Amino acid sequence: MKIDVISIFPEYLAPLELSLLGKAQDKGLLEINVHDLRVHTSDNHHSVDDTPYGGGAGMVMKAQIWGDALDDLITDGCDLIILTPGGRRFNQRMAEELSTKSHLLFACGRYEGIDDRVRQHYSTTAYSDRGIRVHEISIGDYVLGGGEVASMVIIEAVTRLIPGVLGNPESIVEESHMSEGFVEYPSFTKPATWRDLEVPEILLSGNHAAIAKWRSEAAHKRAQDNL
Repeated sequence: MKIDVISIFPEYLAPLELSLLGKAQDKGLLEINVHDLRVHTSDNHHSVDDTPYGGGAGMVMKAQIWGDALDDLITDGCDLIILTPGGRRFNQRMAEELSTKSHLLFACGRYEGIDDRVRQHYSTTAYSDRGIRVHEISIGDYVLGGGEVASMVIIEAVTRLIPGVLGNPESIVEESHMSEGFVEYPSFTKPATWRDLEVPEILLSGNHAAIAKWRSEAAHKRAQDNL
Protein backbone atom coordinates (compact mmCIF):
# COMPACT_ATOMS: atom_id res chain seq x y z
CA MET A 1 0.00 0.00 0.00
CA LYS A 2 1.13 3.53 -0.79
CA ILE A 3 0.23 6.32 1.62
CA ASP A 4 0.78 10.05 1.03
CA VAL A 5 0.12 12.66 3.71
CA ILE A 6 0.03 16.41 3.05
CA SER A 7 0.48 18.80 5.98
CA ILE A 8 1.86 22.21 6.83
CA PHE A 9 3.70 20.47 9.70
CA PRO A 10 5.36 17.45 8.07
CA GLU A 11 7.58 16.95 11.14
CA TYR A 12 4.39 16.16 13.09
CA LEU A 13 4.17 12.89 11.15
CA ALA A 14 7.60 11.58 12.26
CA PRO A 15 6.04 8.74 14.35
CA LEU A 16 4.98 7.08 11.09
CA GLU A 17 8.59 5.87 10.84
CA LEU A 18 8.47 4.07 14.20
CA SER A 19 7.47 0.65 15.55
CA LEU A 20 5.33 -1.61 13.34
CA LEU A 21 4.90 1.04 10.64
CA GLY A 22 8.63 1.53 10.35
CA LYS A 23 9.24 -2.22 10.15
CA ALA A 24 6.49 -2.64 7.55
CA GLN A 25 8.14 0.00 5.39
CA ASP A 26 11.51 -1.69 5.78
CA LYS A 27 9.90 -4.95 4.59
CA GLY A 28 8.34 -3.24 1.58
CA LEU A 29 4.76 -3.78 2.76
CA LEU A 30 4.11 -0.03 2.99
CA GLU A 31 5.33 3.14 1.35
CA ILE A 32 4.58 6.25 3.41
CA ASN A 33 5.50 9.71 2.12
CA VAL A 34 4.89 12.98 3.97
CA HIS A 35 4.65 16.21 1.94
CA ASP A 36 4.91 19.85 2.98
CA LEU A 37 1.92 21.84 1.68
CA ARG A 38 3.89 25.08 1.90
CA VAL A 39 6.15 24.15 -1.04
CA HIS A 40 3.17 25.03 -3.25
CA THR A 41 2.95 28.61 -1.96
CA SER A 42 4.36 31.53 -3.94
CA ASP A 43 4.47 34.44 -1.47
CA ASN A 44 7.30 35.35 0.89
CA HIS A 45 5.33 34.30 3.97
CA HIS A 46 4.35 30.89 2.52
CA SER A 47 0.75 31.58 3.55
CA VAL A 48 -1.77 28.80 3.00
CA ASP A 49 -4.93 30.47 4.33
CA ASP A 50 -7.13 33.53 3.96
CA THR A 51 -10.22 35.11 5.54
CA PRO A 52 -13.55 33.31 4.97
CA TYR A 53 -16.14 34.63 2.54
CA GLY A 54 -19.23 35.69 4.48
CA GLY A 55 -17.20 36.70 7.51
CA GLY A 56 -16.68 34.82 10.73
CA ALA A 57 -13.83 33.81 12.98
CA GLY A 58 -10.73 31.98 11.86
CA MET A 59 -9.05 31.39 8.51
CA VAL A 60 -9.72 28.97 5.65
CA MET A 61 -7.07 27.04 3.73
CA LYS A 62 -6.78 28.10 0.08
CA ALA A 63 -8.19 25.88 -2.66
CA GLN A 64 -5.48 26.64 -5.22
CA ILE A 65 -2.61 25.58 -2.96
CA TRP A 66 -4.37 22.34 -2.04
CA GLY A 67 -5.25 21.72 -5.68
CA ASP A 68 -1.62 22.07 -6.73
CA ALA A 69 -0.48 19.71 -3.96
CA LEU A 70 -3.12 17.08 -4.69
CA ASP A 71 -2.63 17.22 -8.46
CA ASP A 72 0.99 16.19 -7.92
CA LEU A 73 0.04 13.08 -5.94
CA ILE A 74 -3.41 11.83 -6.88
CA THR A 75 -3.49 8.64 -8.97
CA ASP A 76 -6.13 6.48 -10.63
CA GLY A 77 -7.91 4.36 -8.01
CA CYS A 78 -6.70 6.62 -5.19
CA ASP A 79 -8.78 7.25 -2.06
CA LEU A 80 -8.50 10.90 -1.00
CA ILE A 81 -9.17 11.34 2.72
CA ILE A 82 -9.94 14.85 3.97
CA LEU A 83 -9.72 15.04 7.77
CA THR A 84 -12.49 17.23 9.19
CA PRO A 85 -14.62 17.29 12.37
CA GLY A 86 -17.68 17.36 10.10
CA GLY A 87 -16.79 14.10 8.37
CA ARG A 88 -18.07 10.57 8.72
CA ARG A 89 -17.10 8.94 12.02
CA PHE A 90 -14.15 6.57 11.62
CA ASN A 91 -14.61 3.01 12.90
CA GLN A 92 -13.19 -0.49 12.51
CA ARG A 93 -15.39 -1.26 9.50
CA MET A 94 -13.90 1.71 7.67
CA ALA A 95 -10.40 0.60 8.67
CA GLU A 96 -11.08 -2.83 7.16
CA GLU A 97 -12.40 -1.28 3.94
CA LEU A 98 -9.45 1.10 3.56
CA SER A 99 -6.93 -1.68 4.29
CA THR A 100 -7.79 -3.23 0.91
CA LYS A 101 -6.90 -0.07 -1.03
CA SER A 102 -3.68 0.46 -2.96
CA HIS A 103 -3.22 4.23 -2.47
CA LEU A 104 -4.46 6.46 0.34
CA LEU A 105 -3.92 10.22 0.14
CA PHE A 106 -4.49 12.23 3.34
CA ALA A 107 -5.21 15.97 3.36
CA CYS A 108 -4.54 17.37 6.84
CA GLY A 109 -6.54 20.54 7.24
CA ARG A 110 -5.94 23.27 9.81
CA TYR A 111 -7.64 26.46 11.01
CA GLU A 112 -11.31 26.46 9.91
CA GLY A 113 -10.64 23.75 7.36
CA ILE A 114 -9.98 23.48 3.63
CA ASP A 115 -11.99 25.49 1.09
CA ASP A 116 -14.89 23.13 0.27
CA ARG A 117 -14.32 23.54 -3.45
CA VAL A 118 -11.38 21.16 -3.07
CA ARG A 119 -13.78 18.39 -1.99
CA GLN A 120 -16.23 19.36 -4.73
CA HIS A 121 -13.56 19.37 -7.45
CA TYR A 122 -12.14 15.93 -6.69
CA SER A 123 -15.65 14.49 -6.29
CA THR A 124 -16.61 15.23 -9.89
CA THR A 125 -17.16 12.51 -12.47
CA ALA A 126 -13.85 13.39 -14.12
CA TYR A 127 -12.17 11.88 -11.05
CA SER A 128 -14.73 9.24 -10.08
CA ASP A 129 -14.42 7.81 -13.62
CA ARG A 130 -10.75 7.26 -12.77
CA GLY A 131 -11.73 5.31 -9.64
CA ILE A 132 -10.84 8.18 -7.32
CA ARG A 133 -13.02 8.41 -4.21
CA VAL A 134 -13.19 11.30 -1.76
CA HIS A 135 -13.88 10.65 1.93
CA GLU A 136 -14.46 13.27 4.63
CA ILE A 137 -13.55 11.55 7.89
CA SER A 138 -13.61 12.49 11.58
CA ILE A 139 -12.12 10.40 14.37
CA GLY A 140 -14.60 11.64 16.99
CA ASP A 141 -16.95 14.31 18.24
CA TYR A 142 -14.29 16.80 19.27
CA VAL A 143 -12.03 19.35 17.57
CA LEU A 144 -8.26 18.97 17.16
CA GLY A 145 -5.69 21.55 16.13
CA GLY A 146 -5.38 19.86 12.75
CA GLY A 147 -5.69 16.65 10.79
CA GLU A 148 -2.22 15.28 11.54
CA VAL A 149 -3.17 13.35 14.68
CA ALA A 150 -6.34 12.08 13.02
CA SER A 151 -4.38 10.87 9.99
CA MET A 152 -1.96 8.94 12.21
CA VAL A 153 -4.87 7.29 14.04
CA ILE A 154 -6.42 6.16 10.76
CA ILE A 155 -3.12 5.05 9.23
CA GLU A 156 -2.26 2.90 12.24
CA ALA A 157 -5.73 1.35 12.41
CA VAL A 158 -5.70 0.60 8.68
CA THR A 159 -2.16 -0.62 8.11
CA ARG A 160 -2.08 -3.11 10.98
CA LEU A 161 -4.78 -5.03 9.07
CA ILE A 162 -2.50 -5.50 6.05
CA PRO A 163 -1.14 -9.06 5.92
CA GLY A 164 2.42 -9.22 7.20
CA VAL A 165 2.39 -5.96 9.18
CA LEU A 166 1.69 -7.63 12.53
CA GLY A 167 4.18 -10.21 13.72
CA ASN A 168 1.36 -12.52 14.85
CA PRO A 169 -1.67 -12.16 12.55
CA GLU A 170 -3.80 -14.23 14.93
CA SER A 171 -3.77 -11.34 17.40
CA ILE A 172 -6.18 -9.44 15.12
CA VAL A 173 -8.89 -12.07 15.45
CA GLU A 174 -9.70 -11.40 19.12
CA GLU A 175 -9.19 -7.64 19.12
CA SER A 176 -11.81 -5.15 20.22
CA HIS A 177 -14.24 -3.96 17.53
CA MET A 178 -13.39 -6.75 15.08
CA SER A 179 -17.09 -7.69 15.20
CA GLU A 180 -20.14 -5.56 15.93
CA GLY A 181 -20.50 -4.82 19.64
CA PHE A 182 -17.39 -6.82 20.55
CA VAL A 183 -14.63 -5.57 22.84
CA GLU A 184 -11.65 -7.57 23.98
CA TYR A 185 -11.56 -9.35 27.33
CA PRO A 186 -9.16 -8.13 30.10
CA SER A 187 -5.61 -9.45 29.85
CA PHE A 188 -3.09 -10.45 32.55
CA THR A 189 0.53 -11.60 32.72
CA LYS A 190 3.08 -12.64 35.36
CA PRO A 191 3.23 -12.39 38.34
CA ALA A 192 -0.03 -14.01 39.43
CA THR A 193 -0.24 -11.60 42.40
CA TRP A 194 0.53 -7.90 42.15
CA ARG A 195 -0.18 -5.40 44.96
CA ASP A 196 -2.61 -7.87 46.55
CA LEU A 197 -4.55 -8.20 43.29
CA GLU A 198 -4.90 -11.74 41.91
CA VAL A 199 -5.13 -12.96 38.34
CA PRO A 200 -8.54 -14.69 37.94
CA GLU A 201 -8.01 -18.28 39.04
CA ILE A 202 -9.67 -19.72 35.94
CA LEU A 203 -6.83 -18.33 33.78
CA LEU A 204 -4.34 -20.43 35.74
CA SER A 205 -6.38 -23.64 35.42
CA GLY A 206 -5.24 -24.82 31.99
CA ASN A 207 -8.90 -25.59 31.17
CA HIS A 208 -9.14 -23.98 27.72
CA ALA A 209 -12.89 -24.41 27.35
CA ALA A 210 -13.53 -22.77 30.72
CA ILE A 211 -11.05 -20.00 29.92
CA ALA A 212 -12.78 -19.29 26.60
CA LYS A 213 -16.13 -19.10 28.39
CA TRP A 214 -14.73 -16.74 31.04
CA ARG A 215 -13.19 -14.49 28.40
CA SER A 216 -16.43 -14.29 26.44
CA GLU A 217 -18.38 -13.35 29.58
CA ALA A 218 -15.72 -10.84 30.67
CA ALA A 219 -15.74 -9.19 27.22
CA HIS A 220 -19.53 -8.92 27.31
CA LYS A 221 -19.43 -7.36 30.78
CA ARG A 222 -16.77 -4.88 29.72
CA ALA A 223 -18.90 -3.83 26.73
CA GLN A 224 -21.95 -3.34 28.98
CA ASP A 225 -19.96 -1.38 31.57
CA ASN A 226 -18.71 1.01 28.89
CA LEU A 227 -22.14 1.83 27.46
